[in-house]
Amino acid sequence: MARALRKRKKIGPRRRIARGLPVGARIKCSDNSGAKVLQIIGVKGYKGPKNRLPSASVGDLVIVAVKEGKPDLVHTVQRAVIIRQRAPFRRKNGEVIMFEDNAAVLIKPDNSPRGTEIKGPVAREAIERFPALSGVASMVV
Repeated sequence: MARALRKRKKIGPRRRIARGLPVGARIKCSDNSGAKVLQIIGVKGYKGPKNRLPSASVGDLVIVAVKEGKPDLVHTVQRAVIIRQRAPFRRKNGEVIMFEDNAAVLIKPDNSPRGTEIKGPVAREAIERFPALSGVASMVV
């Protein structure tokens, strides 16, 4: 599924990053699309043991329910990309990265961001996997 998704939607390769956000986690929406709080209800391309809750990390495509925000967005199911996580993860060069909060941005079906700006830093792993985010990101870490 993930391989087919990469071919169709032009998603970059998935790196092994510590998964810090399980299904059910509430995260901040860091763009100006109108959503404020999102709840993860699914992780695209997750493979794991039966009956285990899927979990996501930086750069993963997740299915979210909008819990707070503009009235036309609340209680809708959207697609989002995780751009920050509090759980520390290690990069290839050995440095350990962790952010102050968990955050995501809403994306359209063609993997372009729904908002026009992203507040706060964006992890480089998310930019590598979804290059369209770099155009609206204010800071890449």
